[in-house]
Amino acid sequence: MIHNPSFLSVMIFGGFVAFTLALSFYFAAKTKSAAGYFAAGGQIHWFVNGVAFAGDYLSAASFLGICGTIAFYGYDGFLYSVGFLAGWVVALFVVAEPLKRLGKYTFADALNSQFQSRGITLAAGISTLVVSVFYLIPQMVGAGSLIKPLLGFPHEVGVVLVGVVVVLIVATAGMVSTTYVQFIKGSLLVLFSGILTVMILNRGLTVDTTELANSPQTMVIKKDGTKFINGIPQGQKEGQADLRSVGHLSKLPGGKTETGPLGPVAYLAALQNSEVVLWSKKETTSAEGDKTMTWTPQPTSGAQVLKPGNSPIFKGLQKDQLFARLDFLSLMLALFCGTASLPHILIRYYTVKDQTAARLSTVVGIATIGVFYVLTLFLGLGAMTSGRLDLTDSNMAAPLLAKSFGETLFAIISAIAFTTVLGTVSGLIVAASGAVVHDLLTSVLRWDLNDHEKVRIGKIASVVVGIFAILLGILFKDMNAGFLVGWAFSVAASANLPSLVMLLFWKRTTKQGITAAIFVGLISSMVWILLSADTFQKVYGYTADQAATLAKVPFSQPGLVTIPLGFLTLVLVSLITTGTRTNPASEQDTH
Repeated sequence: MIHNPSFLSVMIFGGFVAFTLALSFYFAAKTKSAAGYFAAGGQIHWFVNGVAFAGDYLSAASFLGICGTIAFYGYDGFLYSVGFLAGWVVALFVVAEPLKRLGKYTFADALNSQFQSRGITLAAGISTLVVSVFYLIPQMVGAGSLIKPLLGFPHEVGVVLVGVVVVLIVATAGMVSTTYVQFIKGSLLVLFSGILTVMILNRGLTVDTTELANSPQTMVIKKDGTKFINGIPQGQKEGQADLRSVGHLSKLPGGKTETGPLGPVAYLAALQNSEVVLWSKKETTSAEGDKTMTWTPQPTSGAQVLKPGNSPIFKGLQKDQLFARLDFLSLMLALFCGTASLPHILIRYYTVKDQTAARLSTVVGIATIGVFYVLTLFLGLGAMTSGRLDLTDSNMAAPLLAKSFGETLFAIISAIAFTTVLGTVSGLIVAASGAVVHDLLTSVLRWDLNDHEKVRIGKIASVVVGIFAILLGILFKDMNAGFLVGWAFSVAASANLPSLVMLLFWKRTTKQGITAAIFVGLISSMVWILLSADTFQKVYGYTADQAATLAKVPFSQPGLVTIPLGFLTLVLVSLITTGTRTNPASEQDTH
């Protein structure tokens, strides 16, 4: 779909970016030490850190990906919200205080605090890099999607723009500026999502029975890249056409055409008794290499929309297919266990002064995140019925919903969404650069670096990781951000959680067990993903039938197999090796 940028959108967007960069340059003058660059010197207030937790966590996947999945498929998208939020239970009750006690800069500090093993540091450093890169992909994809309607640039230009701005943020002031960017965008995201939800409820639901709104749409992409919409060349000049925006109800209870303002419960009840038009997509490729995509309207009962199983990811749930159910359980397990395993979340515990502040930060983060995820249900359903959905890009559902209320709100929501991407990507790059400098160079290779050199190399590493993130964001541009995050959580939970949990709760854990568990969890989860049907179809480009035949694993989400495999590996290796801890976890305090 072709989007026309507005002057107002460009100005508001530019203002947000300018303020973000100004904040970074301000804090750059105050950030000289390695502790300040990688962990903000442990001086962030617990409330600021708690909201920054939310800012870090409410990424492109949460805002763009989840809202888009709900808008296109209904309740299935909300299952991601449930899994993401539930994962904070592990973070609060298992990880928060012990991690603060055991670490200093990075996740590897916590694992290695009782062993001083280069093997652990190497494994944890590599894991941090891999997980950070996996999590960077959906953020950059979301950024590229966002820039298209906002500024009118191609996806690739949007990804490069985000990469450049983020590298500037991280390379100037590190964790300090990253924290305050996340605090500001977390606050604004929840505030304006609440305002948008109130506007959705006030508008209510409306029926659209026009023939144009209920007719199929076709896009043909020729081998040379030219596009045709329903047989007409795509464009906005005379004699050209574009895909229509979609999203509406075809029936309301009692034969009504509109409901008027509704409360939250009444909104869901009215939707449940209505008929919603969802859109199924069929894609074919001709012998000449031309790709044809056809979207067909599918009138669906509201009750069905509010049940799981409408999306391709979860469709097997309604058909009682064993592997589909295992795939769903595997995803939920990864979301539940992944939060406490994400490097950019874990290092945030080092930005506060003590264990109490770490716990309070987590409570504030859970409250902020919980409120937002409740709002995502209404944002997604509101987008579903807004008449503004872009059939070619599910990641744009929330910003285009805002556009249905006017350009000003669209500009603000888009700018906030962009800042959302900036904050999360900044945190990930700080975590990755910290792993390079503190774990791999200083601890493993034993480079003798002073504070100035650590910060300088950290900045260089952030530039390299930023360039890599840009390339991946372009490569995976057609995939939903929320779906991609599921993979990142699976890799994080498989590689990191078994070692962290067993270190805290099993005294016989050895350094060899931790090292082996990290490598086994990391490699097995990545190999599983690369051999799955989803990857064959959405990354390698095969059709759904070909992907199902070529896939080497029975379901696509690895967590159900690879997370227990990580625990089993740690236990077995620990039992056949010996190791000595310097201090019990309950007593050690490195601060």
